[in-house]
Amino acid sequence: MCIIFFKFDPRPVSKNAYRLILAANRDEFYSRPSKLADFWGNNNEILSGLDMEEGKEGGTWLGISTRGKLAALTNYLQPQLDWQARGRGSCQTRPSRTRAGSTCSPC
Repeated sequence: MCIIFFKFDPRPVSKNAYRLILAANRDEFYSRPSKLADFWGNNNEILSGLDMEEGKEGGTWLGISTRGKLAALTNYLQPQLDWQARGRGSCQTRPSRTRAGSTCSPC
């Protein structure tokens, strides 16, 4: 199960307090290849990990843009998996790259 916890405090009482605390896990498939969080090549606006599974590479499960847009994805269990289906991780990259508050259509 994937879980995301966050606490957002826009006006922390202490100057040393964090405005955002975020914790997430990614445990759908431990053996799925991925890259550690980093800015995307020549794109210095998006920071995230990247899925590297063949045929589904380039998606992400958690990312943030330098403009403050945050995208997160959790999994859900299906009785039968379609191994040919497009990965949902690519949905995360589109809203992070847009300026407007767009959303991703279902994959």
